[in-house]
Amino acid sequence: MLTPKKVKHRKHHRGRISGFATQKTNLSFGAFGLKVMEAGWVSARQIEAARRAITRLLHRGGKIWIRVFPDKAVTIKGSEIRMGGGKGPVDHYVAVVKPGTIMFELDGITPALAKEALDLAAYKLSVKTKFIAKI
Repeated sequence: MLTPKKVKHRKHHRGRISGFATQKTNLSFGAFGLKVMEAGWVSARQIEAARRAITRLLHRGGKIWIRVFPDKAVTIKGSEIRMGGGKGPVDHYVAVVKPGTIMFELDGITPALAKEALDLAAYKLSVKTKFIAKI
């Protein structure tokens, strides 16, 4: 799974997600892409599951680019823990995505195969997405 090698701060604030994406909004590498339609967090496990779904369908054909990276630490405190005692340990990492962000790009395959592959990937993600193609 994707995790940062080194982080400046071990634990993050949760933060608020508002507005639209300003970066990663156009297809830069491939001819087909998966665009996010709503704001949210996408975990490293979800990104890996989507990547595996795509690669299984393509059978080593085409090329895949993953445009998002999970670099936000999410902490969890155990259930039935008393108040106080500080923030819990880092549990997993997430990527913060906003509407308009392109998560995956594909190239070197037919449009029908790309649509099928990205639909399989979209099923693994926790945000609404849309298939886009370069025309």
